[in-house]
Amino acid sequence: MAVLFRDFIYMDAEMERASRGDILVEGDRIAAIGPGPWELAEEIETVQGKGRTLLIPGLVNGHTHAAMVLLRGLGEELPLKRWLEERIWPVEAGLVPEHIYWGTRGAIMEMVSTGTTCFSDMYFEMDEVAKAATETGVRCCICRGLTGDDPVKVREGVELFRRWNGKGNIRVQLGPHAPYTVSLGALKEIVGSAADLGSGVHFHFLEAEWEEAFIRDRFGLSPLAYLEEAGLLETRGTVLAHCVWFPEGEVPELAGTSVTVAHNPTSNMKLGSGHAPLQSFLETGVPVSLGTDGAASNNRLDIWGEMRLCALIHKGISKDPTAIAARDIFRMATLSGASAACFEKLGLIREGWQADLVMVDLDRPHYIGWDPDNLIGFLVYAGSSSDILGTMAAGRWLFRDGEFPGQDRGEVMGEISRCRDDLLGRALRR
Repeated sequence: MAVLFRDFIYMDAEMERASRGDILVEGDRIAAIGPGPWELAEEIETVQGKGRTLLIPGLVNGHTHAAMVLLRGLGEELPLKRWLEERIWPVEAGLVPEHIYWGTRGAIMEMVSTGTTCFSDMYFEMDEVAKAATETGVRCCICRGLTGDDPVKVREGVELFRRWNGKGNIRVQLGPHAPYTVSLGALKEIVGSAADLGSGVHFHFLEAEWEEAFIRDRFGLSPLAYLEEAGLLETRGTVLAHCVWFPEGEVPELAGTSVTVAHNPTSNMKLGSGHAPLQSFLETGVPVSLGTDGAASNNRLDIWGEMRLCALIHKGISKDPTAIAARDIFRMATLSGASAACFEKLGLIREGWQADLVMVDLDRPHYIGWDPDNLIGFLVYAGSSSDILGTMAAGRWLFRDGEFPGQDRGEVMGEISRCRDDLLGRALRR
């Protein structure tokens, strides 16, 4: 069925100002941007915007571990290393495929209700994540989190790519976990496999302050030299999650490489890890996406909330209200995230581009005073995900007026609760 958005305000990160008109979706694409008239399909849904509803591109969660919604609330207020070693890893040891499936289903409901249509996910049992994403219609770039030197795990990542990459709304990257969980030799092997496949790589890097000293002591390399030695600057696309402690003097050397930084402001603040040098990344031309990280360290999967927090943190730290522009943050949450997740023609409102769209209610008190020139600032600083009326991916409604078309909300909620109880019970029995 085609969908006609009649008399909507629409805006993306590359538009100088918001526009008003009609947008026609046919299949999974934006077929035309008006005003019409157009020759319409026989079966068409017309949605009236009345000049008071906004369409924006679907938001992209550039780094998360979706099924960790099952671990939400565990290990609160611990630093990263203790949080992982004492609370998270022991519980994760009991994960089974059905936990991952239902945890991901719950995460998807949470994300689409807050405007996210695409997410980049690193975890375990990634066939279950792909299955959950395919069934619900959301886009996903998956990678199997790889730790240690076991070649079997490397093969699992390669086989995952061959099974799922390009299948429907699924893309696949290889996912070595971090410098402190993967040897440099194993990392080079993984990067070599990615080159053979034409795959990108997703990697945690310099999330905590101690990691830079670890890299220098263990490998005798600076962070930039480590990335060069591993081959991570020359892949089809490397996503470096966090980069909180990336040396600012080395930031310019990342420009023009294959690297996108996935910035996770809430998780970094909550774990006391610090703040990434975002202004330096943007000023030197390093692409940056925006992520939540997992719900166990955030504790929400709300990219809209990340936009506002991101803006305020970096303005406050730098004592400069001009440090990060609202448009830059909106681009991080849409176009840059889509590109890093290996999706083409996604993240802008253009004819022929993917119909991943979010409807936002502008008829609310906190939008009084918006105009086509200032609307992007209203979105980032005044708006929130509670303003969302509908979320569409590839022309399919995922969330509409508080409902989840095609999903049984009660079933999903019940299964998530059951899986969490089972997972925590397994941890207690060990």
